[in-house]
Amino acid sequence: MHRVGFIVPQGFQMMSLAALTAFEVVNLPPANQRYDIRLLSEHGGPVRSSAGMTLQTEAFGDPSFDTVIIGSITEMDMPPSAAGMIAFVKEAAKASRRVASICSGAFVLAEAGLLNGRRATMHWAHAPSFRVRFPEVTTEEDRIFINDGPIWTSAGMTAGIDLVLALIDNDLGPDAAKMAARLLVMHQRRLGGQKQHSALLEMTPKSDRIELVLTHIRQNLRNPLTIEELAAVAKLSPRQFSRAFLAETGHSPAKAVEQLRLEAARFMIEEGRHTVNVVAQETGFADRERMRRAFVRSFGVPAEAMRRNARREAAT
Repeated sequence: MHRVGFIVPQGFQMMSLAALTAFEVVNLPPANQRYDIRLLSEHGGPVRSSAGMTLQTEAFGDPSFDTVIIGSITEMDMPPSAAGMIAFVKEAAKASRRVASICSGAFVLAEAGLLNGRRATMHWAHAPSFRVRFPEVTTEEDRIFINDGPIWTSAGMTAGIDLVLALIDNDLGPDAAKMAARLLVMHQRRLGGQKQHSALLEMTPKSDRIELVLTHIRQNLRNPLTIEELAAVAKLSPRQFSRAFLAETGHSPAKAVEQLRLEAARFMIEEGRHTVNVVAQETGFADRERMRRAFVRSFGVPAEAMRRNARREAAT
């Protein structure tokens, strides 16, 4: 059984606890219990969340766990951590197989010196101050999570679920992680290399007709997706549609299609289950060279290099 120690800081963010649900669903019958989760704090007893709810915890004791995860707090101006917290995290890093953080928990890892010379991520809003306070850490704010050796860090809140699914994948294999994601009714698992900002989130429209068009694009990426086709979905003339789409999303239809294709292609490339040619076909780039140019333009590297980086990280 994998023992998980989850550190609950004072003023913790309730959403960071959602990550533990992925461990919980893996324990559901008929499977044997695979994870034993302990909620920890410096002094034990009730710990108050930023929303005013309290959580019962155990006091720091034996630092030997399979996995130690540091939860996050809601503060944007991160205060220094208590000396007792830092001391326990340092000991846990020596005694445990791996240590992880959710969102602002990366500050605790950095204060304990565990991120020196390593790569780390956190919520994008924390990245500027984190970079100033910890210049010896390579800060990559545009990542869902990062695994650098025995240290795992994740972006804000919901990214903690993606991180825990990756831990489950690491422990029990991809089938267990897929099952957990299905039970959590997740639309898709996000890999570490994915951006924190979703292309769809940045293009949130004001009307149902443009929302229908975005849904149509996502469901038909492998098709040509001409202006005439998209305008027909919106029940507008091509000229009216182009104006309405730009006004509501801030993007031209062609740019939006490319962004959604790139997002889907990046996920498939990093997941590594299909050849680059298949990814190009399935996401509508038609050929490998056209997708390569789009990747270099948007990500600075071709798809092949991104796949090699993802495999290198997984091997590490």
